[in-house]
Amino acid sequence: MVREREQGGCMSSRILCGSSLMAIMALAWHGEVWASGIVASAAAATTDLGFSLLAAWLVFLIPAGLIMMAVGASEVEGATTVAVVGLVAVALGVIAYALIGFGFQFGGLGLVSSLRGATELVSEWSPMDRAWGPGWGIIGLDGFIVVRETHDANLLALFLYQAALAATAVCIPLLALARRLRFLALLGLGLMFAALVYPIYGNWVWGGGWLSQLGTTLGLGHGFIDFAGSGTIHALGGFFALAGILVFGVRLQKRENAAAPPPVHFPLLALLGAFLLLPGWFGLVAGNPLLTGNVSEVRILVNVLLAACGGILVGTLYIWFAAGYPDLLMVARSMVASLVAISASCAFVPPWAALAIGALAGLLVPLSIYLFEVRLRLDDPTSGIAVHGISGLWGLTALGIFADGASGQGWNGVGTGEYLTVAGQGVSGLLVKSGFQPDWPQQSYAQIAGVVALLLLGLALSWLVFRALNGFVGRVAGLRSQIAASDGHASGDE
Repeated sequence: MVREREQGGCMSSRILCGSSLMAIMALAWHGEVWASGIVASAAAATTDLGFSLLAAWLVFLIPAGLIMMAVGASEVEGATTVAVVGLVAVALGVIAYALIGFGFQFGGLGLVSSLRGATELVSEWSPMDRAWGPGWGIIGLDGFIVVRETHDANLLALFLYQAALAATAVCIPLLALARRLRFLALLGLGLMFAALVYPIYGNWVWGGGWLSQLGTTLGLGHGFIDFAGSGTIHALGGFFALAGILVFGVRLQKRENAAAPPPVHFPLLALLGAFLLLPGWFGLVAGNPLLTGNVSEVRILVNVLLAACGGILVGTLYIWFAAGYPDLLMVARSMVASLVAISASCAFVPPWAALAIGALAGLLVPLSIYLFEVRLRLDDPTSGIAVHGISGLWGLTALGIFADGASGQGWNGVGTGEYLTVAGQGVSGLLVKSGFQPDWPQQSYAQIAGVVALLLLGLALSWLVFRALNGFVGRVAGLRSQIAASDGHASGDE
């Protein structure tokens, strides 16, 4: 029986590896479909539905990998709870995004994109258009309950891909807050994040909202750019988790002997989860149905791979130097942090810069974990603040430094023919390719504006909401205790 189970496990692993390999080969074969910017172009957007569906399938490997990493970092008694919370987070994220979030994020997509089917989505609310002109969209107001209201295959493919991103974003804070709140409270927070917080910021960045239009409204480079979610998915989720950790404190029933090492297979599980993220990231950076032309798809994948390797190497060397031995869990986190950091700029930076971005992200992970968990004594079992939050901010900032101008012509509707008087120049930062003009500090100003907006929405506003929720939960808990006590006295009197 044991041998049969082992053979079954090996067969499952072979099937998973084989299907992942086939998916990656298909990604390479469909290279001509890959990405550039959300641009209102006169030409119709070319969308390969089969490729989009494949990319969405790959992206769903990312929450699976995050769940495995969270379980690998947890105590034995809490592993099952963490796994269940992660799975429920995926389901909750998809449902909330389908009912409400997609409409908030892409309700005005038809105003800025020529995607087939986007003509149904032409409602974007802005309180400033009359005074300041167009380009200050805050939230979409169309496309709710998308799976019921449309039969357009392109729009449904967009939803499927974006739902995978929403599920990933929801996993980050809920895994960090697992065993800290009661299950219903976690569901409420996940619902708020998937239906409101993530879609609103996503609208500002990917749905034609005000951050993406800073290039046309204020002349700040090509506007705020986050190619594959360093901030929109990861930093937002990480700082939403930080707000919850600050308000709700340590985990419920936290293990007293927290210094005891986990079972030997737990770090291996985390490492497997980290490597599962790599094919998921290929789908993430390459498969957005909104993205068309003007970037090198080969450079995107090379940059992602180099960043991951740089993060692994630097993270390993640092922890080996600091602790005297290689920490497997820390190395896995360094790899994930490097993937998070390169996501914002993987289409716009040269390979050497991608390696540097990933390497610095790998170094920032142990330093940030020491700061938050040792010096500030924050109870962050998944290290989501360091891995997703800090690395995401670094990735957003790095774009304004390393974007070389060779890719992204016409991104966000800026510089379609020429930019900074140079024909063919695309998204540019400080260190540009020979023949191009640096876009410093305008592009960095746009990136900083996006970071500030992210911190205000993901940390400050979330902290206020959590404080109110914590007070309400505390009053309800106190009321229940009083009722239970009175019931006990009453039964005793009888």
